[in-house]
Amino acid sequence: MTFPPNLLAGSTRVTARALLVGDRLDTAGLERSDVLSVMPLAFPAGAVGIAVLFRYGVVVLIGLTPLEEDEVLRSLQPRIARELSRREEETAIIELSAERDDQIPPGGPIYVKGWSAERLLLISDALAKSVVLAHDEREVASVFDRIEPFARELAEHGRIPAGRRAILQHIGRALLVSQRVSGRVAVAEKPDVLWDRPDLERLYARVQDEYELKERAEALNRKLAVISDTATALTDVIDTERSLRLEFIIVVLIVLEVVIAAFQILATRGMH
Repeated sequence: MTFPPNLLAGSTRVTARALLVGDRLDTAGLERSDVLSVMPLAFPAGAVGIAVLFRYGVVVLIGLTPLEEDEVLRSLQPRIARELSRREEETAIIELSAERDDQIPPGGPIYVKGWSAERLLLISDALAKSVVLAHDEREVASVFDRIEPFARELAEHGRIPAGRRAILQHIGRALLVSQRVSGRVAVAEKPDVLWDRPDLERLYARVQDEYELKERAEALNRKLAVISDTATALTDVIDTERSLRLEFIIVVLIVLEVVIAAFQILATRGMH
């Protein structure tokens, strides 16, 4: 994977910014002759910077000025599916340091021995996953907050309050988060670039540890499991209540039918 000499030219310290812009990002047709990578799609942007696009809705911009970032984001806007009104953001400082190994000191920047497409793709992958996890953590926390009153009402009074449609909507949001974490984003999976550069495994492990990707994904999955169990319990209660209501209606109809039949019999006898 070649790295053009003009990229990050003269830079020893750059900012990498990951932005979750929407639910999906259509990268079809953006391939060009100077791409650094196809999956994810990475290409030169701005004067000396790089843009990395992830189909699950994340854009990572490295070494761009604020104006250049705005220009890239504007050009991508028509390709964003279900654009977020509030963009999630993660920022990191990457510093060139030939005398150091690739490392991340506590509270410090990400040090790299040299500018290479592979190193920047690994860092971009971790930032993209981190920004998606941050968004999903907020979504799941919101679902917990909304479901908790329903669970408390069920525990204290043995019934579910009105607003069952809202319960199902929140459960649906949680299912979407689960699909994103385990499916499209694949937080637990290593980026494809490591197949070609296994020597960069240590760098990725360090970045992964810095952003606690594994731990956050596991915690998120545990919360999603709790929501799933709660959803099953609530829907079972809803189904039971509906069944009881239906049985009651059937009994009432039978009683009415008996009363009407008895009335008709009595009326017929009275006529005779």
